[in-house]
Amino acid sequence: MSEVAIEVRGLELRGFHGALEEELREGQRFVFDVTLVAHDAGVRSDQLADTVDYTAVVARIREISDGRRFNLIEALAATIADDLLQRFPVSRVRVRVRKPEVKLDAPAEFTAATVERNR
Repeated sequence: MSEVAIEVRGLELRGFHGALEEELREGQRFVFDVTLVAHDAGVRSDQLADTVDYTAVVARIREISDGRRFNLIEALAATIADDLLQRFPVSRVRVRVRKPEVKLDAPAEFTAATVERNR
């Protein structure tokens, strides 16, 4: 049995998450990096039905982000990780949520929260 990492990197979605009134009112860009670890995952069959369909993964991330407002990107990342682990035939999930438009007292490329879950 082989282990396969299926990745979605740099998925950009607009969301209304944050602890500040301005973030909730105006929204901002969030960037998602997701890794799902599956076993065999279509390696031998070359069939989509035997792997994790990343279009379905992206749809779930969008539904979660659009469906609820989160104060913390940590909570957003954890909710996505838990959902993906439950819905897809994977043994491990890693979700990083980046906030590239963060406003701090000093310049920063982004802030991020990463959550990993195992079955």
